Amino acid sequence: MIRALVQRAAIDVTAELDLHDAGGHGASASFIGRVRGEGDLAELFLDHHPVMTEAGLADLAHAAADRWRLSALTLIHRVGAMVPGDTIVLVLASSPHRAEALAACEYLIDRLKTDVMLWKRETFADGRVQWVEQREGDHSRAGRWDQA
Repeated sequence: MIRALVQRAAIDVTAELDLHDAGGHGASASFIGRVRGEGDLAELFLDHHPVMTEAGLADLAHAAADRWRLSALTLIHRVGAMVPGDTIVLVLASSPHRAEALAACEYLIDRLKTDVMLWKRETFADGRVQWVEQREGDHSRAGRWDQA
């Protein structure tokens, strides 16, 4: 089962774990990304292109499933307005053995930053607003999977 979703609603991590783990997999790896509250961040807004973002998530999920023997994969990314502590992304990867689940989870997080159409805008308590640029480190981490 491969699930790749973009949603505005809060991600219910417990419900997603229950749904994902219903298959009795040998190993599962997870990543839960949350909005950081550094520097007095008041809001993070993720904008996206609905068709391109959904297609990008689905392409990544299928690339991981093609690369590793996965029995289940859940990839959910939230868009819209969020506050510090909100879950922004959830990755659940399951396989018969841990190495494949762990590798798939890491791959998806590394590639999300560079391969999926998402734009981040930060609003701070003092009223400052800024768009978040991709970092060189994001490209380095994503690029290492091209060599593997």
